[in-house]
Amino acid sequence: MPARTAYANRMSDLAPALDALLRLPGIAAGVESAREACTALRWHEALRRRIPEAAAESRIRGAQASAQLDGAQLPLGVIRDLVRGAQPWPAHLDPVDGVVRGAVQATAETEFLRSLVVQTPAQALARLHIAAVGGAAGGAVGLGGGDSVGRPRVADEVCREFVDLGPAPEGEALTARIAGILDLVSAAGSVPVALVGALVHAEVCVVRPFVRGNGLVARALERAIVHGAGLDPTGVSVPEAGYLAAGDTAYLGALTAYATGRADGVALWLRQACDAYVEGARQGRSIADSVLAGRIV
Repeated sequence: MPARTAYANRMSDLAPALDALLRLPGIAAGVESAREACTALRWHEALRRRIPEAAAESRIRGAQASAQLDGAQLPLGVIRDLVRGAQPWPAHLDPVDGVVRGAVQATAETEFLRSLVVQTPAQALARLHIAAVGGAAGGAVGLGGGDSVGRPRVADEVCREFVDLGPAPEGEALTARIAGILDLVSAAGSVPVALVGALVHAEVCVVRPFVRGNGLVARALERAIVHGAGLDPTGVSVPEAGYLAAGDTAYLGALTAYATGRADGVALWLRQACDAYVEGARQGRSIADSVLAGRIV
């Protein structure tokens, strides 16, 4: 079967499945609430001329939240200084520093992927993984990169992340699930972006395409979709902080529910994701308020 025909068939199978998800309790309303919150953020007075400044702060806060969801916590002011070069990264990164640096690098990469993510999702996925676990010269930044950086797991490679979600798929099942993730990303815009972003986030965590760094990649890929596919074209919302606001226990619990594949579990995750977009937009407005006032705190 020609590749173009196979892709068209997969997309035709995907559309009714996504429509069915929108009919789950609370999902259509949640998607609409996310859209309204991000639309309101877009028209904030500070974003008429100062989007780059506000978006840069959003990426800093997003990186802090993403790292914390992976169990690595540093004060926001420290991360801001590291990003701006006011404080150097340690010469030898401990596990916490490694996760934080991976979160910073992956979140920063989303700015360059916003115009590419929907058109070339495989390239976006690889680039985000390189950013999350690869150093400047391709070496590890604390997550143990090695020769697995930027490519999916192969037969003899095991992922030990998100063990609460059950065994990670392998072999042909892994290949098929990764193809499904890429199809989902490509669907953003033709179906609600909030739905696509939430599903891609969860799928990367459940499928675990990579040996390491899957959580950082999942959240960065979601940010790139939210920004690049038009839910938040300013890039000022902070969806990662939206998830963190609900607590890391609730975050992992909702992912675990999603991993069951049951309708109620999937709906639980999607509702939490929509709530995270609303909260992320609220935090984006806080950033915009600070930019307007002339002080980032």
